Amino acid sequence: MNSASQEEIELIQAHTQIWKYAFNYASSLSLRCVVQLGIPDIILNHGKPMTLSTLVDALSLPSARTDPLNSLMRFMIHLGFFATQSLAGENQEQEGYVLTATSRLLVKANNTNTMSSVVLSMVDPFMVSSLHSLSTWFQGSQSTPFVAAHGMTLWNVLEQNPESGKNFHDSMANDSCVLMSVVLKEGKEVFDNLKSLVDVGGGTGTTAHAVVGAFPHINCVVLDLPNVVADLQGSTGKVVFIGGDMFEYIPRADAVLMKFILHDWSDTDCVRILKRCREAIPSREDGGKVIILDAVIEEDKNKQEDNSITETQLLFDIMMMAFHNGKERTEKEWKKLFIDSGFTDYKITRVQGFRSFIEVYP
Repeated sequence: MNSASQEEIELIQAHTQIWKYAFNYASSLSLRCVVQLGIPDIILNHGKPMTLSTLVDALSLPSARTDPLNSLMRFMIHLGFFATQSLAGENQEQEGYVLTATSRLLVKANNTNTMSSVVLSMVDPFMVSSLHSLSTWFQGSQSTPFVAAHGMTLWNVLEQNPESGKNFHDSMANDSCVLMSVVLKEGKEVFDNLKSLVDVGGGTGTTAHAVVGAFPHINCVVLDLPNVVADLQGSTGKVVFIGGDMFEYIPRADAVLMKFILHDWSDTDCVRILKRCREAIPSREDGGKVIILDAVIEEDKNKQEDNSITETQLLFDIMMMAFHNGKERTEKEWKKLFIDSGFTDYKITRVQGFRSFIEVYP
């Protein structure tokens, strides 16, 4: 057989890549299936490597589903969500499924750090369907692909559908649990000298309670929409909940914290929000600053340490465009926002994962 030419190799590689991404939605939907079936919890509770037949029995599946489940698990192993280990005992040639660090984050029971709610919320059909309207949105006049698909904003849908709203806010809270347990240690100096903090768009207060837990000297206020904090308004220890609109008013404090807020909004709206933040804090000499926890996309490919981090940031960029007409930003784009809002300086501290601390000074 003649060896393939470089042109033929490139053709087949391109052909393979197109098939891969044409079917790539199967990755997230298969992950959703794994979470819905509760497979991570079942394997954890089994206490040892779990064979395919034992997993079929635990799921109460008909025998006809054995081969399909094998295909699902093989795919999930390839993606790194599960692994296999040889069984101890008489038949050591047989292998069983075990959890990885990733699937341990999907365990639901007794796990405040579970990311299962993120999978269920973000891969919900009403979220995914907005991407089917991307081309319609590009050629039309709707504000976002989500609006093009549903006729209303994501926030309207979540407000009108309490169950979806709860799933969404649970997913944000669980994401915060995982992230803040790491970044508060890495970014300790960011919070050390503060006495008061406003968490803008802080939802049900997961981030605020994490901050107060790590820095008991800080008095924290959570500002979010009235319907989000309706059952939380008042004081819970050192965390106070206030219903309001960040475009209109932000309570005064030493610092304003915004975690994954600005990527929801256009540049124009971000400038409006940042100007309100600037009104709420004292001068830099008196310790005033805005703390942003968000992605900073690295423009220089030579400095991109981990391609999976950049790809995750770029996926977020597409999703923010689809859901909110928002975006993830490069350092150059962040800097322009800060200058346009009247700030004088900023500092970026990269933390583990795909997000960074950005301290912005008046």
